[in-house]
Formats: sequence, C-alpha cells, structure tokens
Amino acid sequence: MGMRLLTAAWLTAATNVLAQNPSPIPEAELRGRLGATLDSLSRLDQFSGVVLLAKNGAPVFERAYGFADREAKRPNTVETAFNIGSINKQFTAIAVRQLAADGKLHLDSTLATYWPDYPNRDVARRVTIRQMMSHRSGIGGNIFGAPQGKTRHDVRHNNDYLPLFVDRPLDYEPGSQQRYSNAGFVVLGMLVERLSGQDYYRYVRERIYNPAGMIRTGAWPVDSLPPNTAIGYSSEGGPIARNTATLPGRGSAAGGGYTTAHDLMRFVQALRDRKVSAGPPPGIGIAGGAPGLNAIVEGDLLGGYDLIVLANLDPPAAERVGRIVRTWLGAAD
Repeated sequence: MGMRLLTAAWLTAATNVLAQNPSPIPEAELRGRLGATLDSLSRLDQFSGVVLLAKNGAPVFERAYGFADREAKRPNTVETAFNIGSINKQFTAIAVRQLAADGKLHLDSTLATYWPDYPNRDVARRVTIRQMMSHRSGIGGNIFGAPQGKTRHDVRHNNDYLPLFVDRPLDYEPGSQQRYSNAGFVVLGMLVERLSGQDYYRYVRERIYNPAGMIRTGAWPVDSLPPNTAIGYSSEGGPIARNTATLPGRGSAAGGGYTTAHDLMRFVQALRDRKVSAGPPPGIGIAGGAPGLNAIVEGDLLGGYDLIVLANLDPPAAERVGRIVRTWLGAAD
C-alpha cells in the first residue's frame, strides 16, 4: 500500500470548508456512529484492531476490538502494537529528506553519485533519488521472496533484501511511469545508512521516533516480538490463519515495522509541532497493507480530526473504517 499526501490546493479548500462549518457532524453523533459501526464490523469478524480518533490533538474515541492472539485468546488493547506495512516508507522518505537538508545528497542526483559501486551499474547511473521516492524509478522485483536456499525468516536487514532484486533490469525508463516499488525504498534505506554512517534502524529511531516521542515503534524480529504485539491473521487462500510464515524475519525500509495507535498520534502531533525535521505537513494520509495487516493514518481531517486505524486482518479492514469516517466528515477520497 502507498502514501497519499494532501496537496496544498486540497488543504486550502479544506480550510475554507472548516471556516464555514467547523463541525461537519456533532462530535457525540460521530462517536456513536463510529462505535456502532465498529461493533458491527467486529461481530462479523471484519475488524480486529484499534481505532483512535482525536480532535484538535486530544483523543475523543479510542477503542480496541478482537484478539491480538486468537489461539491464546489475548485481546487487543489500545496499547497493542501492530505491523503497519508500507507506512514505514514515510519514515524512510523523511530520513532521505533530512539527509538532503543536511547537504549530504541532492534529490535529483543519480544513485551512482552516492553509491558508485552499487551492484547494478545501469540502474545506478540512470535512476535519481527523487524518482525512487516517487515510485518513478523503474526499479522492480519481488522483495517478498526468500534468498536462495533460505526462508523468508532469514531476511533480517535491508542488506538481505537487496539480492532479491538487484540484478533485475529496469522495468521502464526512469521518470516515464509511476509504478509502486518496494525495492526502490529498500535501496533508499541502504543509502540512508551509507550517507549517515548509521544503521538504518538506529537512524530512524534517533532522528524520527525519539523526537516524536514514539516509544513503542520499531522493526522487531518476527520471532522475538515484544509483549502486547498483535499477530496478523489472513484468510487469503483459505480459512483464517496466522500470517507469520509470510513475513520476513524483520521489516525493511519499505515496510514491516510495528507501532501503536498512540505512537502514530504522537507522530502526527510532532509533525504539527515541527519536532521532526524535514517531516511532511500534518495533513497526511498514509496506509499500509498486506495479508494479515492493514493500517491508516489520516491527519487534519475536516472538523480538526486525526484518525488512526490499526488492524491485524487483511485489507481493507482498516481502510474501510477510514473511508466511512471521511464520508461522515464530508471529505472527498
């Protein structure tokens, strides 16, 4: 799943609407509708996770549904951490923009400028940093495979993902198309390491998570998850079952890290307070999804609301809730 950043024109229009109608729907009615909808979806086993709705930075609705571990009957709580899939790309993009602000890279320079011995010379000399960030690089390949002779759980660092795609030729001329590229973000994560001199996971913790106050966010190994972390459950291809076998040993710069609803709300507020350097505006819409996981972050919705939805079920478990809330608030998709 990808990222959706609200444009300046949209933000201007939203501001005008808010000035005319600062409360698109009474807050009490919104909470009631949301609770009733989630109760219904949970009974149908179409939602399991956490929903956090805040207004002007203060929570007005936070509730957990379903089980973090169905076999152990361990329920989700508002403090449960979930796999957020591609939402992690937002943190990688911030890291790259921070390095640009620090003068360590130029977004329109080629990969070869900063990684002259990149294993695929043709890719490195033709693709720019900005093209990788905007999914216009032409870098393809399947990062969801396993290294030769190994399993998915042997993939534990960005370096382990690189052999899965690095020898592949470009899918198209860089800049000529836009096609979602997980592989491109793995490369960006490795570039962050080369230019910062730090391990990628340490960099994002020190430069993004810590300034934002995100105390329960990280790319934890799948076989040593902290307490109160949700197991993903997928019904793709048959009866609902754990998604553990489909996960890598550890998430990458392209996705697969874990966090809580409260940490993501802290992130949105940190963007609003400009505590994260090179961060995007707080009016942000990002999503992540894969078998057994789905998550959304919606900042600066009409009426002054922020919405976090985390689910340990297949998409569109979280995105469905987001669409419903945006409809109630009169926001366009």
